[in-house]
Amino acid sequence: MESLKITLSEKDISNKWYNIVSDLPFIFVPPINPATKKPLKKKDLEPIFPKSLIDQEVSFKKWIDIPGDVIDIYRLWRPTPLRRAKRLEKALKTSCRIYYKDESASPTGSHKTNTAVAQAFYNKKEGVKRLITETGAGQWGAALSFACNVFSLKCRVYMVKVSFEQKPFRKSLMRIWGSEVFSSPSKLTASGRQILKYDPHCRGSLGIAISEAVEEAVKNKDTKYALGSVLNHVLLHQTVIGMEVKKQLNIAKERPDFLIGCVGGGSNFAGFTFPFIKESVDKGKIKIIAVEPTACPTLTKGLYKYDFGDTAMLTPLIKMFTLGHRFIPPGIHAGGLRYHGCSSLISALYDKRIIQAVSFHQLEVFKAAVFFAQAEGIVPAPETAHAIKCAIDTARRNKNKCIVFNFSGHGFLDLASYDKYMNHQLKNYAYPMSEIKKALKDLIPIEKSLKLS
Repeated sequence: MESLKITLSEKDISNKWYNIVSDLPFIFVPPINPATKKPLKKKDLEPIFPKSLIDQEVSFKKWIDIPGDVIDIYRLWRPTPLRRAKRLEKALKTSCRIYYKDESASPTGSHKTNTAVAQAFYNKKEGVKRLITETGAGQWGAALSFACNVFSLKCRVYMVKVSFEQKPFRKSLMRIWGSEVFSSPSKLTASGRQILKYDPHCRGSLGIAISEAVEEAVKNKDTKYALGSVLNHVLLHQTVIGMEVKKQLNIAKERPDFLIGCVGGGSNFAGFTFPFIKESVDKGKIKIIAVEPTACPTLTKGLYKYDFGDTAMLTPLIKMFTLGHRFIPPGIHAGGLRYHGCSSLISALYDKRIIQAVSFHQLEVFKAAVFFAQAEGIVPAPETAHAIKCAIDTARRNKNKCIVFNFSGHGFLDLASYDKYMNHQLKNYAYPMSEIKKALKDLIPIEKSLKLS
């Protein structure tokens, strides 16, 4: 009988991360220091990141060595299996072959642990005592909490208020690993207090939570900030996913026709697809699809402009597809996809039409998630379910194709959301273009002020 699981051995764990910057078929646009209005320098990032991660952020090296201490922790769950979704194929009555890379095998249940361990290691090595971060759905907060526990670092997490209330057990997970968790916006920071003064009932956003975390990090010498997505070094650490997929597809004697991943900031999508981008550009036979929620349509309705990564305008300016740093999305249950911007690398690839993007409503995403769970037996996170919805649609529209998607995390701590779906308590959100245009108003003045020549 054909195997439904393609596994690798420990010797197949990559000892290098792949840096796509070295293979881009265009010039990559640098981030900007908002104070000088000029390209960012490494020293500009030193108040919030350790020097080793800053070096990775700006590196043009194609391969970056993974430290042995990081590989030792990776061995707890890597390599992760590539699974053939035969029961899903049967339920769909499709001739397509559907595979999914199961990143839910990590200790925290998602792909986020790949970069959390690396970031905690480099901070520990440079003498940092405490890390501060934000989290949307809580998967990143849980991953960093796990990693800080491994390397004996203190950790504080600002969790977007809507998810803080929707997903209580993700808070439990963070606290089990020793982290402090606060609802954002909070009264602990100036940026949080300012938001609450303007809107006492604000349900929060990743942009607001980032502001709170960055503000606190720069005020404490023994503290650094850690980010779970968007930046180059974060996406770099996730490429262990795609490099394993390449090996596993070779074992299965398969070549992908479609690669699919959900996108918020972009880390799981990048880690899964970046090792395939050069082949796609050179041969043009792989369709690579980024999937986002209609309620936060960054790629499909945003503008490709310089914007801040946070609401309080404390971060560098990044060239990306964005809905505007003041954009606060509705309280959909895919909290990890509720970010106003997208990785500059993914944005550039989308701008050049090297990758494609689609968006889906919340109810159709949950419907696909339940269909998948009933066929394959594993419950996906609401974020992951966006990729599943796209994979199902792709299988229904095609014949005899190889479809591979990234199963970025399980949904065992999202069961309250599934209960609401099955009790008909969820609704769709399509953010009005009038509101998107309002949120984008600040972008044109920002770009006009920059000194890029």
